Amino acid sequence: MISKCDFLPFGKLVAVAFLSIACICNAAASNDALAPKSKVEDALALPLHTATIATVSLQQSLLFYRDALGLAVKGPITLTDKQTAQQRQLWQLPKDLNWQTYHLFRKGVPEAINIQLLVLDKAMPSIHDSWDSTELGPFSLGFPNTDTIALDKTIRDTGFGALNALESYPIPRPDGSTYQIDETIFNGPDFLHGVAITRGGGMAQLGPIDGNGLGGPAYSAQIIEDSEQHLKFYTDVLGLEIRSDREFKSAGDKGAMNLPNGTVFRFAIVYSKGATTGHMLFVDFRNLKPKRPKNSPSLPNLGLGMWTYPVTDIKQVITNAKQFGSDIVQMPIDVNSPIYGKASVATLRAPNGFLIEVFEAK
Repeated sequence: MISKCDFLPFGKLVAVAFLSIACICNAAASNDALAPKSKVEDALALPLHTATIATVSLQQSLLFYRDALGLAVKGPITLTDKQTAQQRQLWQLPKDLNWQTYHLFRKGVPEAINIQLLVLDKAMPSIHDSWDSTELGPFSLGFPNTDTIALDKTIRDTGFGALNALESYPIPRPDGSTYQIDETIFNGPDFLHGVAITRGGGMAQLGPIDGNGLGGPAYSAQIIEDSEQHLKFYTDVLGLEIRSDREFKSAGDKGAMNLPNGTVFRFAIVYSKGATTGHMLFVDFRNLKPKRPKNSPSLPNLGLGMWTYPVTDIKQVITNAKQFGSDIVQMPIDVNSPIYGKASVATLRAPNGFLIEVFEAK
């Protein structure tokens, strides 16, 4: 990805920006604005490992993530009383709430983000009130693949809609040639979006793919406000780095997000040091007042309520969190997780109240 996004028409910027492909013109690292200049050895938090979704709609979730997007599923996973009690403690779940745990993952693609699906035994408030792309909070999970046109049909045939029609458009390379982008932002269960994205013209996809041409989740996005403070949390507490930080004018009702015409937003792409996937996208609207959902963007509310990161030094993360003034939900405890194994685990909150889990493997 290179920095010459001035070559792109504003009408296409929102789709390109929001899917972390700000202007990918060739594979050479010197021309790739998102290529790591840092080293994995210097990382404190590693790439996003797990996205935890709370739901009461197991069948809809399996229809979307397993049947349409091709993820493998394990579950329900049997937990010991100790594991359940520790999860309740770490995630601040009510004593009268119970759940079943399912693990959704991309078979053969260990770099893909895991989904930890908590199927609750009773309804809880929803993080989002609708699929409106101007609502604050967790927005999406991104799924790179080799044929979004086919995937678009598959997902729509299963009964899921999208924010807009599939969009296809050329992106110029420095030599004047172009390659095609196909992408759709689907309306998934629990008012969470799933983004299908294909890069043509011989370009590598946005994350590793399996033998069926399906990949991801490769990234996750949020709509935020007060982005200076918010991004400072991810860089100062977790040691992540901002690879790209731009201001874009949306494609309006012609774009993938289907925003009001003329919308301007800050768009920041955040990676673990040295990483090439497992990143986060943050959108902060400049000339539009975002919609504020009634409920907190956190477990146990329904939807995407937690990101989980492996860390190389959990004590340093806690020190950073105290210096930043973060809300530390739970100091480190020893846990045997069904998703990431034996680890020292802690939880804290981002500035918007979103739950962050960190673990240092044993």
